[in-house]
Amino acid sequence: MSDQTPPNAAPGKELTPAARRALEEAAARHAADQAEAERVAELGGPKGPEPTRFGDWERKGIAVDF
Repeated sequence: MSDQTPPNAAPGKELTPAARRALEEAAARHAADQAEAERVAELGGPKGPEPTRFGDWERKGIAVDF
């Protein structure tokens, strides 16, 4: 087991393997989210959240199933 403490771990506290794994997974998700945010924005795309994010097309508060 490595002696490096994952990000956001409580200082001076012994971590269980499950806690260490959870902190490492959270750090990986955060890094993936940061990489996604750094991508170039879509030109001419919708303002705000993606309209198809729930599997339906949403426009001005009205959802339409495909």
